[in-house]
Amino acid sequence: MSVPVIGITGRTDQSARPPNMPLVAVAETYVRAVGLGKGAPVIIPPHLEEPELRAIFEHLDGLVLSGGGDILPAAFGEEDSGLLWSVDERRDRTELALARWALTEGLPLLAICRGLQVLNVAAGGTLIQDIPTQVPNALTHSTVAGRPVAVVAHTVDVAPGSRLAALFGAGELGVNSAHHQAVKAVGTGLIVTARAPDGIIEGLEQPDHPFCVGVQWHPEAMVERYPPMRRPFEALVEAAQRR
Repeated sequence: MSVPVIGITGRTDQSARPPNMPLVAVAETYVRAVGLGKGAPVIIPPHLEEPELRAIFEHLDGLVLSGGGDILPAAFGEEDSGLLWSVDERRDRTELALARWALTEGLPLLAICRGLQVLNVAAGGTLIQDIPTQVPNALTHSTVAGRPVAVVAHTVDVAPGSRLAALFGAGELGVNSAHHQAVKAVGTGLIVTARAPDGIIEGLEQPDHPFCVGVQWHPEAMVERYPPMRRPFEALVEAAQRR
């Protein structure tokens, strides 16, 4: 059996020298995690026109929506709160298109952190734009913002009977955390599968989809220290093989 091709959404990076030479990048942890799951990782550029993006999509066996900056609030019908970080509207358009295609066409999908938020917006949901200022008595969710590492920041409660429960078991699970936004209104067809102790949604999935799982933490950054965090990537690749 051939190795499934798993697309990972990339971002622009301005750190190149000389300056003014943008790169397309993705954290190596995503590539490593997909490889540990026995998939073949490829990076999807963030600024593509629809015909080129569609051509790539049609060659994928699975998709990882990666983490990163905030989504432009206009994408879910809200005004900018002024509390956003690293917004890239062209990346938003690219990833929302990929997510909608994956949802409607049954492409196995794993959505991580920002990716969970993209998934929710693609399904018609909305977002909390800034947890610290909009959620009273919230936990600190941005403890490692910009640099996800294999450190447990808080726990989540995994819902019994969910795909997440099949991967990790139901009940308490320790996770890392690198976000200041979160799901507000849940998109059509999605269900909540995990919450933090403060009520923040930490997991979504679409039950009728071959494999559509979203998590608000960064399992790819935990796969070395906590091998069970490899399971979402293994399950994604297994679903891609069945497709």
